[in-house]
Amino acid sequence: MKETMQNPVVVALDIGTTKVCAIAGRKNEFNKLEILGVGKVDSSGVIRGVVSNIEKTVRAISDAVAIAQENAGQTFTEVHVGIAGQHIKSLQHRGILTRDSNHNEINQKDIDRLIDDMHKLVLPPGDKILHVIPQEFTVDNEQGITDPIGMSGVRLEANFHIITGQISASNNIYRCIERAGLKAASMTLEPIASAAAVLNDEEKEAGVALVDIGGGTTDITIFQDGIIRHTAVIPFGGNVITKDIKEGCRVMDSQAEKLKVKFGVALADEVFDNRIITIPGLRGRDPKEISEKNLARIIQARVEEILDYVYWEIKRSGYERKLIGGIVLTGGGALLKHIDKLTAYHTGMAARIGVPIEQLAHGYSAQVCSPIYATGIGLLLKGIKLNAEKVPVVEQEKVEEKPLEKVYQEGNENGRWYEQLFKKTKEWFEAEPDTKF
Repeated sequence: MKETMQNPVVVALDIGTTKVCAIAGRKNEFNKLEILGVGKVDSSGVIRGVVSNIEKTVRAISDAVAIAQENAGQTFTEVHVGIAGQHIKSLQHRGILTRDSNHNEINQKDIDRLIDDMHKLVLPPGDKILHVIPQEFTVDNEQGITDPIGMSGVRLEANFHIITGQISASNNIYRCIERAGLKAASMTLEPIASAAAVLNDEEKEAGVALVDIGGGTTDITIFQDGIIRHTAVIPFGGNVITKDIKEGCRVMDSQAEKLKVKFGVALADEVFDNRIITIPGLRGRDPKEISEKNLARIIQARVEEILDYVYWEIKRSGYERKLIGGIVLTGGGALLKHIDKLTAYHTGMAARIGVPIEQLAHGYSAQVCSPIYATGIGLLLKGIKLNAEKVPVVEQEKVEEKPLEKVYQEGNENGRWYEQLFKKTKEWFEAEPDTKF
């Protein structure tokens, strides 16, 4: 019971273009993530990361959370949700704060004041600020400071990476969650959540580009010196690959998706056994025969186009030659065979597949050992961190440490027996001088 109080169960909700996923978990005594329940259902009410049909999305959220509740054996009321979509934009801005005295040390309140000033920026109509991420600080012209707390100075400056999104997009997500009978405890940009799940501190310090290839969008997050330097959302994902297969092979949507998942290869040169795939024809028609090599060529052409956009964003960030860690691929698109090889060939940067297992406790389910759960597990980690900041670890000790008089003055319900004790003690001390032994 004590462990449950210290480590409350947190629920993450990943509302994607192809799936809605709810993951329930908590940190164990070794500070590792223990997954208690996973619910995943198909999503049909989201287009390119943005809610397009409220009813379908509400139904998918309800079903996913119900499955997670059944697996975890308990009911949830709050979720930590992610946001993505092509409406996401980022900008750089500089803030300046003139302090009253250089004798007092710079503290967290000073940094919070700078961040609050960023929230006052004038944005295009319909946009809102989602995240304000500090970069380097400058204290009295001393540049390149990552953590100014404890330093002395009058003039505090900082560069900020500001991420914005459409108000209507976030409002629709909140509305869907409320109609599903839940409450959104926090909203996080999905690529930031994915980075928390698949990247380690060493990679973030060295410089790395996280590329999350989802169903409707491809999200990019660039880290350097442990700080987020650039974020972007490309409005292409796995769905356009499926569409190309449908048109190139002249098959149905469902057949194209199955071809991609079961036989999809991102690099045509890696197809050595040029097998023929037979697909049942429509009623009364002959079955279709598709060459595995031709299927790979169709997939490779579209993946290369997505990678062109990714590389353009990396160049635009100015960190093209500073990313020692190269590119980390995650999301459902990372399941395509040999996509890491194609990425390395096409961009000239080292590439690997990011699987969200570093934070998981020993004995985790093989189900969550997949790039498609990177965003959900990242949102779970963010939610646990927020909960830890809000809730004290041990509440009982704080109650016991309170002075008796303070508890008595508060007059809470638990303090009634303290009141009697205090009165008796007071009477005894007052009567002591007159007492004869």
